[in-house]
Amino acid sequence: MIEAAGPNLSGQDAPSGENGVRPEAESGWLARLRDGDASAFEWLVREHGGRLLSVARRFLRDEEDARDAVQETFLSAYRSIGDFAGGSRLSTWLHRIVINACLMRLRTRRRKPEERIDDLLPRFAADGHQENHPTLWWEGSAEAMIERSQTRAIVRQAIDRLSDPYRTVLLLRDIEEISTGEAARLLGVTENAVKIRLHRARQALRTLLEPHFREPER
Repeated sequence: MIEAAGPNLSGQDAPSGENGVRPEAESGWLARLRDGDASAFEWLVREHGGRLLSVARRFLRDEEDARDAVQETFLSAYRSIGDFAGGSRLSTWLHRIVINACLMRLRTRRRKPEERIDDLLPRFAADGHQENHPTLWWEGSAEAMIERSQTRAIVRQAIDRLSDPYRTVLLLRDIEEISTGEAARLLGVTENAVKIRLHRARQALRTLLEPHFREPER
């Protein structure tokens, strides 16, 4: 049923999506989904497939893995639509499912060689002064930098160089805007661990971005 829908998996957001479907229209689709209406599931895939694929690509960095995660998301939604209470938007519900699917894949796949994050963090001398070059400072978050078209590719490449535990927490908190508590639940760690990883990930990201954004010496 899902494959027959012709989903928008181009990686671009669907033309209507979260900002184009009125709440009353979504409630109508939800009623049809609960009734097992095949055309409603086709709508669900067309409406949300592109956005979910974009999320999956950020986490998995592999096109086949990302597409499989999106497929798993829709299959899970198909099986559990009866349990969806409607307390949040369908898009929010699907977003949580696809993140869970991505995290499951990250836990089970073979790890690739990654850059040691310790090499990217500031080092301090006994007097408290930083030994290595001070890291780049910018106003705003990683999400804000990604939104700037001229820096988007550079920032994404830098994020991809982080090891999975740090890259994942950075994506959850700064890009997907998941709360600290929810991120901790998804990762199976304490909230304090999330805060520490996020702080280290942001420091490492600044180090990776510094050569690209350092002002030339006069």
